[in-house]
Amino acid sequence: MNDPIPATIADMPAQHPAAPVTKAQAKGRFFNTGNGFNVKLPPVPDHIFTAEPLAALAADAPTGLFACDISAQLACAFPATSPMMLVRYGRIRADETLRTDFAASGVICYVIAGSGITTAQGEEIAWNEGDLFILPGGVPVAHEAGPANAVLWIVTNEPQLAFENLRPPAEGSAPTEIVHFTAAEIERQIALIYDIGRTAEIPGSALIFSSEGQEATRNLMPTMTVAMNTLPGGQVQRPHRHNAVAISLIIKGDRCFSIMDGRRKEWAPWATSITPPVSVHSHHNGGNERAMFLIVQDGGIFYHARAMGFEFAEQPDGA
Repeated sequence: MNDPIPATIADMPAQHPAAPVTKAQAKGRFFNTGNGFNVKLPPVPDHIFTAEPLAALAADAPTGLFACDISAQLACAFPATSPMMLVRYGRIRADETLRTDFAASGVICYVIAGSGITTAQGEEIAWNEGDLFILPGGVPVAHEAGPANAVLWIVTNEPQLAFENLRPPAEGSAPTEIVHFTAAEIERQIALIYDIGRTAEIPGSALIFSSEGQEATRNLMPTMTVAMNTLPGGQVQRPHRHNAVAISLIIKGDRCFSIMDGRRKEWAPWATSITPPVSVHSHHNGGNERAMFLIVQDGGIFYHARAMGFEFAEQPDGA
């Protein structure tokens, strides 16, 4: 029986070559302007991870990694927190070592608790609570805790490489070097921002992290941007949207919440929160102390493509 004739080219299935004579020809497929651009993927959810930090910070938690993995929701064939990024909490018991070797081009680490030493490529970083550091991907790394239990927040671009079946850069050729930002220097830089002040056209008072090697891009990695966002007590960060996904670690904030496309989203201590791309969102501090949240975005991709799409926006009805 012949297949029914499609009503329009939009209803056509993928077309195969009529008479291929080689295996390479037989692998060809054809779409058209009606059906070639209607790939339906699940949206990035407005999700907040609270179980993972609780598990990593539990007194009896073993040394290991706790992934914020929603690959099933994203229809990804690899672990992912967003289509291009993966977040983990790394727990290191006192005087123990957590060893990693991520298939990524770079690794971002924030120290939630404890102190310790990280060794990579023969270089050592002695870190403490509130420090931020970045490492090249594709190399063995050893995180050794000091006399107390330690917890790291770890972000990589493993999904970005997995999407195209890419290997991490060869050792010594990664675009990301070892860079260490101490908690004291981070606080000094934030104080400088507040001392100088800003206009209403500047979206918030965030400290953007970069490095000697990435200074021209103003990123920490070619495809990923990292910022420590702050929000004084009783204030609201103006509603806005952008094409990049934002993944936030809630560091400090009393009675804080976000509004995502008109829905209220409560903050939780050390939770990881996803802001979907192009969603209209704002952040609200109902307490008296300054809130802090570390944001990692795949913004470098959109900056390079000249398609960041940042704009202030009105909050949808129901906010």
